[in-house]
Amino acid sequence: MWKIRKLEPILILILFAEGIVNLIGALGPELGFDALWYHLTLPKLFIEQEKIFIPGNLLYYSLMPKLIELLYIPAIYLGGETIAKVTHFLFGIGSLIVLYKLSRFFLSKSFSLLVLVVFYSNLIVAWQSITAYIDLGRTFFEVLALFFIVSYFKNKEDRDLTKSALSIGLAISTKLLAIGSLFIFILIFFFEKLDLSKIIKFILIAIIIPSPWFIFSYLNTGNSVYPFFSEIYYVSPSINILNLLNFVRSPDPISPIYLIVLPLIFLACRKFDRPLSIVAIYSLLSFIVWFITPQTGGGRFIMPYLPAFSIVVVASINFSKNTLIKRYLIALIILIAVSSIIYRGVANAKYLPVLFGKESKHEFLSKNLNFDFGDFYDTDNYFRDNIKPSDKVLIYGTHNLYYVNFPFTHESWLAPDDKFNYVMTQNVDLPGRFSDWKQIYSNERTHVKLYSKD
Repeated sequence: MWKIRKLEPILILILFAEGIVNLIGALGPELGFDALWYHLTLPKLFIEQEKIFIPGNLLYYSLMPKLIELLYIPAIYLGGETIAKVTHFLFGIGSLIVLYKLSRFFLSKSFSLLVLVVFYSNLIVAWQSITAYIDLGRTFFEVLALFFIVSYFKNKEDRDLTKSALSIGLAISTKLLAIGSLFIFILIFFFEKLDLSKIIKFILIAIIIPSPWFIFSYLNTGNSVYPFFSEIYYVSPSINILNLLNFVRSPDPISPIYLIVLPLIFLACRKFDRPLSIVAIYSLLSFIVWFITPQTGGGRFIMPYLPAFSIVVVASINFSKNTLIKRYLIALIILIAVSSIIYRGVANAKYLPVLFGKESKHEFLSKNLNFDFGDFYDTDNYFRDNIKPSDKVLIYGTHNLYYVNFPFTHESWLAPDDKFNYVMTQNVDLPGRFSDWKQIYSNERTHVKLYSKD
């Protein structure tokens, strides 16, 4: 009789290959839009300006919970964006470790490995593993919170509830949208008729962890969740069936296996024991929370719930009595994983010349950054050679400031008493008040122009 444990070496090899492919991307220079916009730029400015709040309409996320970005501060200080990227990559590995331990509550070693393959083969997970974003950090804390919840309902140890509350508090401290998961757990507690005092304690612990961010935001703006519900970031309902296409049409979508196995889930869910049923309920509620979340953002925003989805998918396959269906679905999971490895391997191959010293980081960034979208890079080293530490450049137009390598201020947070002796524009016209300033430099590749009054 066919046994899945015979596939264990293949599953382990797939996970190893995926990890290596992702690590190659993580070790390369950063190209991610949001990373260059604020995930890396804010920690860099924290170091240079020694302040957390950056006013204006560009870096308005500076007051949002920033746990992972705080971890990026020593990373940038010690080794630049590469250490920050590897830090985020390691959150993905940590998520795999916790997910394996969670899967073992319900599944054999072999099927638990299959859960990891389903999760880690998602292209959105692979892409996040090579960037200095924060979503894998949130994913780690969310799956950790779920692990402790399941452990509580299996073992009835109150300390597991406390650990889960701490974990969800850290998830909220990573990304405010994780507060939706707090409501998911509250609903599960009511379904399971948990004592009200324990629910209140759970909520208090989960809210206390990110509360310094809420307080700091309120003191600076009068809004505890700035920029949400402000003129900068208007929040509106997004209950729209087209949201379902956001992650399907994404360049890095989630795996189709979740949709393919859906009919099997409906048939198998009656066989789930109580802890596994909690994971299934959590999956359903998390999908609803994702679906109604304003400005959903596609696969990246649902990624923290993919570990739970993966368990439900594999558990449903495990409960299937039809050997042919079971073999087909397992083969399909392996095929999707191999396809993911190939796809991301081709995408990450561009980093290999840099990693092997065949191409400099300078050459790579000059060739691969998107200057039309507002990335900045000093491609010809003009700013390095001509802007002194005592100078200051006022920047207009540039959106992603991480690679700015000279003293600067930005028009979005320019204060009336700020002093500067150069003005730089990128993809915008020079403001009229500088009409008497002389252009001293331009770069057709980066769309940058520099002006001086003298």
